[in-house]
Amino acid sequence: MRSVEEQLARVTEAAVTPKPVRIAIADALGLMCAEEVQATDPLPGFPQAVVDGYAVRAVDVGGERGLGRSAATPESSLPVVGEVQAGSQRPLRLQPKQAVRVYAGAPLPTLADAVLPLEWSNRGKKRVVAEKSVRSGDFVRRQGADIHPGDVAVSEGAVLGPAQIGLLAAVGRSKVLVYPKPRLSIISLGRELVDIDRDPGLGQVFDVNSYALAAAAKEAGADVHRHGIAVGEPRRLKDIIEGQMMRNEIIVISGAVGGAAGEGLRKILAELGGVDTTRVAMHPGSVQGFGLLGEDRTPVFLVPSNTVSALVIFEVFIRPLVRLSLGKRNANRRVIRARALNHVNSREGRQGFVRARLMRDVETQDYLVEGIGGATGAPAHLLAGLSEANAMIKIPEAVTEIRPGDVVEVLFLSQNG
Repeated sequence: MRSVEEQLARVTEAAVTPKPVRIAIADALGLMCAEEVQATDPLPGFPQAVVDGYAVRAVDVGGERGLGRSAATPESSLPVVGEVQAGSQRPLRLQPKQAVRVYAGAPLPTLADAVLPLEWSNRGKKRVVAEKSVRSGDFVRRQGADIHPGDVAVSEGAVLGPAQIGLLAAVGRSKVLVYPKPRLSIISLGRELVDIDRDPGLGQVFDVNSYALAAAAKEAGADVHRHGIAVGEPRRLKDIIEGQMMRNEIIVISGAVGGAAGEGLRKILAELGGVDTTRVAMHPGSVQGFGLLGEDRTPVFLVPSNTVSALVIFEVFIRPLVRLSLGKRNANRRVIRARALNHVNSREGRQGFVRARLMRDVETQDYLVEGIGGATGAPAHLLAGLSEANAMIKIPEAVTEIRPGDVVEVLFLSQNG
């Protein structure tokens, strides 16, 4: 029986980052930048008013010699000689002892070095009285204050979030080179399966796995193709798998891991390179398969038909591969140490992954965790409990029981609600 760590090492060795592609920045959210983006122009490109007010010379409203926020003086009354809106392309030149009405985002007139906020004045239209002084640079966004020409706006390897997308737009980039999402295909096998738009007959069940695994893959960041149920003779099945290998970087096949059906699938896959079906020292999801098929050595996973087992295998092995293929520096879930609230059983010699609810004590801010699956009397294979979980308790191989009050490691999955 192979350990979880050994199996994970085999899987992560297969991580290959897809070749970079150039896409519109509107489609780049969450992807890793594959180039260093430098600014060619200063940002902002001109001095801007930060607030609505009056463009002035600070010396004309008592701001010289570090006077700061002093009260207004009679000399603080200045004629208003013009107005500049945001977006104005009409240059203005400010003369000494003058003011120009400006709006937030407007270019500052030449010689103006400060903006007197509207709230600090009498709001005069023809003549403005300063009720407070301003210093040079007050309420002005100077040219190049954010970025100078040649500065790196976005670094290679940065994950493009809203701020990075905004910076790309600010420096005038409509497209950016990124590492694309790895394409992942999910195939379901089983004569008992029917799609959810049909009524199952006697002995038939809905194809749950392809939908559940597709959702998990999308959440991980993959570009998912749900092939659905694959039926037909071995030659037809081989053609389906080969076709998916041509269009995807990762293949997940649900069902037919063991038994006669599993043997038939392994014979088909042997013609493409072979998949190692083995037992991994974990529960649920001990029986699984992994291999590299075809000339491109496409990673192919075999997961059981039980949905809980399939999702746990996805979480432990397939999700890290997707995250590494995305170029993420940390492919693993956040691990939190929490105090157990109830008894949780585990199998000796196998690493347990028990679905759970992670909470926080309002008073102490300590993390608390309540096992859902694997708790005493709770079958580990039931799907309903998994839908209530936002975490998984990770139990070492040598531990068979978690008691209330024990501190355990918890993988934080998501925030429900």
